[in-house]
Amino acid sequence: MGWRDIQVDGAHYRALSIQPTDYIVKNKLGWREGNIVKYVSRHSEKGKAKDVRKIIHFALMILEDEYGEEYEIKSVD
Repeated sequence: MGWRDIQVDGAHYRALSIQPTDYIVKNKLGWREGNIVKYVSRHSEKGKAKDVRKIIHFALMILEDEYGEEYEIKSVD
């Protein structure tokens, strides 16, 4: 049994043909990009709207830190 056979706290990744971790590592994505992949892969099965807000938050981090653009945030709740 390997790590791909284990999932802590749910089964939301098991139905995917590619594990988010495999995709993130093989494509050498950064931490923020990796989190976007993780949350976009599971939002419909686990976190729903909360996961979509997390995707937006990580995308805003990239937008500001890497491209110097600020985006006006009205609310994240």
